[in-house]
Amino acid sequence: QVQPVESGGGLVQAGGSLRLSCAASGRTFSGYVMGWFRQAPGKEREFVARISWSGGITYYADSVKGRFTISRDNAKNTVYLQMNSLKPEDTAVYYCNRVVSTTPVYNYWGQGTQVTVSS
Repeated sequence: QVQPVESGGGLVQAGGSLRLSCAASGRTFSGYVMGWFRQAPGKEREFVARISWSGGITYYADSVKGRFTISRDNAKNTVYLQMNSLKPEDTAVYYCNRVVSTTPVYNYWGQGTQVTVSS
């Protein structure tokens, strides 16, 4: 099975930027639509963005549209999330997963990476 390994989170001031990475451990993301999700304290996990296998088609949640950019490097078996103009409400643990529409496919999650945005 594919085990996502997320990294790149940290503490940043509002308006700042971070770049998250999701690497595959075990097998690969080959052929899969991949996505990012996040879970803020006390809230349910929510969809953030997804990207097609080729990288040519992307889709974003309204809350991040125009600020976040999802990309992938299939040679490195890695999916990225560039986050700009960060807001305190972006504070959450971020996860990646294979996705269909806005629904995660795998019923397991990696450890995630914490993003904290201070005001």
